[in-house]
Amino acid sequence: MRITRTWMLAGAAAVAIGCSSGGTTGPSMGGGGGGGAVGTVTVGNIFFQSGHNGTQNPAQDTVAAGQTVTWTWTGTGGTPHSVLSQGSPSFPSSAVLTGSGMTYTATFATPGTYHYECAVHGAAMTGTVVVQ
Repeated sequence: MRITRTWMLAGAAAVAIGCSSGGTTGPSMGGGGGGGAVGTVTVGNIFFQSGHNGTQNPAQDTVAAGQTVTWTWTGTGGTPHSVLSQGSPSFPSSAVLTGSGMTYTATFATPGTYHYECAVHGAAMTGTVVVQ
């Protein structure tokens, strides 16, 4: 009975660890299916990834008018990145930022489709915010 219970606890722990959503995901780090809050975007090394739905390059997010989107630099080390608004309609762009943990936020008041890319990496890092 004791051995069976130990194996059951070990199995439950393995499932819990395998299902946790912590850590960094990216093109070479495997999956990442999203599941985070709407309006969260990871800025990684040569990718933007929606925290909500897992899409990347382009990261695609749909938010309500008046909502704030937050980009968070994750696992970027010394590689610089930015959020540069492209086309019209537009939103204020970020400065070029370096270092994990950096954040940038923009509030989208007007419905429309907003495109962005990294000023450093251009078309290699892109995203879209659809405001309804």
